[in-house]
Amino acid sequence: MLIQYIAEYLEYLQAERGLSQNTLDAYRRDLEAFCNFLYSQNTIDELSEIKRTHINLFLKDLHDKNYSMTSITRKIAAIRGWFRWLFATEIISQDPSLGVELPKLTKKLPKVMSVAEIEKILKNNLTDTEAVIMELLYGAGLRVSELVNLNVNNIDLSSRYVRCYGKGSKERIIPIGDKAKKAVLKYLKDRELIVKKYKLETKKFLLKESGHDVTRQDVYVFIRNQGELLKKHISPHTLRHSFATHMLENGADLRVVQELLGHSDVSTTQLYTHVSKKRLKEVYFAING
Repeated sequence: MLIQYIAEYLEYLQAERGLSQNTLDAYRRDLEAFCNFLYSQNTIDELSEIKRTHINLFLKDLHDKNYSMTSITRKIAAIRGWFRWLFATEIISQDPSLGVELPKLTKKLPKVMSVAEIEKILKNNLTDTEAVIMELLYGAGLRVSELVNLNVNNIDLSSRYVRCYGKGSKERIIPIGDKAKKAVLKYLKDRELIVKKYKLETKKFLLKESGHDVTRQDVYVFIRNQGELLKKHISPHTLRHSFATHMLENGADLRVVQELLGHSDVSTTQLYTHVSKKRLKEVYFAING
């Protein structure tokens, strides 16, 4: 019974708020975990039976199982959002999640790479596909999901920009530089051969030599392997962090960087100013003792 209301809530989120499939899947997992807990611990399968104490017991169970604060916060947010929708649509007469507070998270400064480290990767023996992945993750600050979902017509080389769709399916247009343009042109020649070889009709920009789409996992593995060569743990998001930090270090306006990254709140972008200041201090004291 509860699963039915989760499905309806997710349909609402997709239709009204345009959330990405990855976000919807995360909400589904979190809410199903909560409902499974309710049934296994208290045999609850009706909305009217759920009380605030049950939510607190679920949170205690997550703490006991050593879930990270980030995971717990996300699950609480999913539960609160679900109950707000249930109450607003008059499916329930009382919201049991009222008063359940999100734990305060200390915002960690994002890890960034130096320009030298980025250049070192680009000088490695990369394939044309790997080179274009690097150039668009770092040179355009794309999220990995945005990158793998690009279609060929999302890239306009004459005007030198990439059109992508970020969180909430929000459209974003990002300019690309000469290096990225050259990498795209070189890769497109390879892509054309792959399309002809397998007689493909796909619009997807990134293709493997086998003709299959490049996946998020493919990108993660490639970037992780490049990090291992540098003896550093990095992910695709590290390149996005580096893009933002290097932009600010070179005098870009905070609001411009916010627009390029697709952040809805400028406070998220401001984290990168703290990174820049931290790096400035490190360089200063390294020189001046």
